[in-house]
Amino acid sequence: MALTIVGTRAITGGVDTHADVHVAAALDPIGGLLGVREFPATAAGYGRLLSWLGGFGTVCLAGIEGAGSYGAGLARRGTVAGVRVVEAGRVRPAGPPPPGHVRSA
Repeated sequence: MALTIVGTRAITGGVDTHADVHVAAALDPIGGLLGVREFPATAAGYGRLLSWLGGFGTVCLAGIEGAGSYGAGLARRGTVAGVRVVEAGRVRPAGPPPPGHVRSA
């Protein structure tokens, strides 16, 4: 008798959120890019985004930019689906900080 072992890989999602569209990236366990895709920022879009990520493996973590604003709906949907959701920091352009920028010590 042959034994078949079916494995699944842990997937991390990263999402750049905007008012009308969210851009998601799927990463493998060592940070390799598996794909990038846009989804509408709607309840149906959140479901499609999470399903798309799940097509690569088990979604264990999602870093969502703006999880308290534009990404709030997606963050809630991911949490309900059992995905660990974290706030992803916004990336500031390279160069000197803008006037009035507060730096942490």
